[in-house]
Amino acid sequence: MEVGKLIVFSAPSGSGKTTLVHHLLSEKNLPLGFSISATSRAPRSNEIEGKDYYFISTETFQQKIKENAFVEYEEVYAHTFYGTFKSELKRLWEKEQHVLFDIDVKGGLNIKRQFPEQTLAIFVAPPSLEVLEQRLRSRGTETEEKIKQRLEKSAQELTYAKEFDVVLVNDNLAAAKKEATRLVKAFLDL
Repeated sequence: MEVGKLIVFSAPSGSGKTTLVHHLLSEKNLPLGFSISATSRAPRSNEIEGKDYYFISTETFQQKIKENAFVEYEEVYAHTFYGTFKSELKRLWEKEQHVLFDIDVKGGLNIKRQFPEQTLAIFVAPPSLEVLEQRLRSRGTETEEKIKQRLEKSAQELTYAKEFDVVLVNDNLAAAKKEATRLVKAFLDL
């Protein structure tokens, strides 16, 4: 596979996009590979280098930007960068896999703009901002300040939903998983 398809999952933090991406990756009949993003933030206790993210310093990230190493990147929070290395697409296509992204909203739209015909961009929406706040608090991984920061960003990100191919409201996880699988199979003609 010289060039495959791209499936983007973007959403405000806490909407369930990562859960849906993990579900799709567990589906044995879907030829998908996970695009590992690079980030300048520190790893969380459960995250593994080279599996969840490529963790690099802010300085290294900025150097990679100068080297044009990214398909897309974004300074998501002040001094906290996320991006997709061009080499990730090549790595997965060489393995005969279509690329599955779990990335921020602006990054997802950047992928769609660059590869409009070969990208399915799915926006995962929470049922409401109140539910989103409950989900973020139940994680127990964020400070109050970080939760407020994420909620402000989420309200802004929700305004981009209409620019995606599909808005998938995650108000019932089993139904959302089923719909995500259906959308991806249809896009890949499976």
